[in-house]
Amino acid sequence: MVTNLKETVRARIRSIPDFPKKGIMFRDITPLLNDRTAFMQVVDFFTSRYRDRGITRVVSIESRGFILGSTLAYNLGAGFVPVRKPGKLPFQTIRESYTLEYGQDALEMHTDAIRKGDIALIVDDLLATGGTAVATSNLVERSGATVLELSFLIELSYLHGRNKLGPRPVFALIDYPQEL
Repeated sequence: MVTNLKETVRARIRSIPDFPKKGIMFRDITPLLNDRTAFMQVVDFFTSRYRDRGITRVVSIESRGFILGSTLAYNLGAGFVPVRKPGKLPFQTIRESYTLEYGQDALEMHTDAIRKGDIALIVDDLLATGGTAVATSNLVERSGATVLELSFLIELSYLHGRNKLGPRPVFALIDYPQEL
């Protein structure tokens, strides 16, 4: 089942060279999202993986992570927590900065989004260099919650982002071990 799902997902990921800038191979999940059967299979797989694990919050990173994260939160009966770029959330926030190849960026989360003792699943569409995943994990942990796992549809393992996450558990459905 998982092997077939991986093949289905991989076949519906569009690779776009030089987007958003030269030298980047963008992995576009919109063809997967547009295929209702494949998208339902992905959501069902992740729901099955995390059902009955005590998850109280699904935390997702903008913007494509919201698509998977919100459906999982609904299916798991958990709260949904959006993590966004600075200035995008309307209430009081906590912020976590992270380093980019050329500079810094930050992510924010509402101060009341997670409570001490919550069990959080962090969900995003793609794990690349790991900066946003580390920042999100730090936000969750600073709020007093436990990160059960970081879950991704795609991992670009050649960028070694998983290594930045330390001992935190990580799962990715499919992997691209090299850029091409």
